[in-house]
Amino acid sequence: MRNSTMVWEFILLGFTNHRGPEIMLCLLLFCTYLLTIMGNLLIIVITLLNHHLHTPMYFFLRHFAILEIGFTTAVIPKALVNMAMGRKTISLPGCFTQSFLYFVLGTTEFLLLAVMSIDRYVAVCNPLRYSTIMSSQICALLVLCCWVGGLLLIMGPAVALFQMPFCGTNIINHFFCDNGPLNKLVCVDTSLLELVNFLIATLSLLGTLAVNIVSYVNIISTIMHIPSATGRQKAFSTCASHITVVSITYGSCIFMYIKPKGTSEIDFSKVVAVLNTIVSPLLNPSIYCLRNKQVQDALKTVFGQCIGFHKNSR
Repeated sequence: MRNSTMVWEFILLGFTNHRGPEIMLCLLLFCTYLLTIMGNLLIIVITLLNHHLHTPMYFFLRHFAILEIGFTTAVIPKALVNMAMGRKTISLPGCFTQSFLYFVLGTTEFLLLAVMSIDRYVAVCNPLRYSTIMSSQICALLVLCCWVGGLLLIMGPAVALFQMPFCGTNIINHFFCDNGPLNKLVCVDTSLLELVNFLIATLSLLGTLAVNIVSYVNIISTIMHIPSATGRQKAFSTCASHITVVSITYGSCIFMYIKPKGTSEIDFSKVVAVLNTIVSPLLNPSIYCLRNKQVQDALKTVFGQCIGFHKNSR
């Protein structure tokens, strides 16, 4: 252990030290964050209120929207406060809490994306058995397994990291408490912990990505054999939106967490982290739901009922 004072808070360098660009970036991130929350809340509300959307697909999408809200909220509000107030500090417990929630919710998202791809596989490739296979009990169990799996995968390494001593420099060259920069501030050897983190990242990312790839390869193969051009177009439209989300989410995370050391600049990693923590959650409601005609009809119905209720109450 280095002969240094123990660290009780960290300094997050963020994106820039210049107040003008920092304030502009803060406003941009704040607007994007609000849109992200509103879009995902809209998915949650609409899939709860409209009985036509009480299907396995929208059940999984509702939980995915909940995860997206938690995932982006674990990181962005603290970054916004720091940028707005011109301070860059975060306490040791706050840093640990942020890091833990970020990785638990992120890992749970990957598991849920794999489940959603399996749901689409069953819907397209085994439509006659779909309601039997994807019953409400099975769907609830699958979601529970995703939450528990995400927690169990991250719990061990997180507890190990939190018990390690931090001393010397307390500067994190990031806008949130990512594991990579945190490991560099530990006073003891972290090679074993880094190896465990790499294996967990590989399992949770590449393992679930393999499930997605296999599912969608089979889905596309089945779609190509649909005789109706309209049926093929509808099936491709649904799958294309899912594949887009999978590509953005997995691409950014693989770049950040499954790569040899020294292969990228940290500043570019910050940009990829923004893509992962706020841009992707912002796009997901539009990609998954808001372009869907069934969801659009449900929105019109709900807004029509709200307007009618408002007129009757006046």
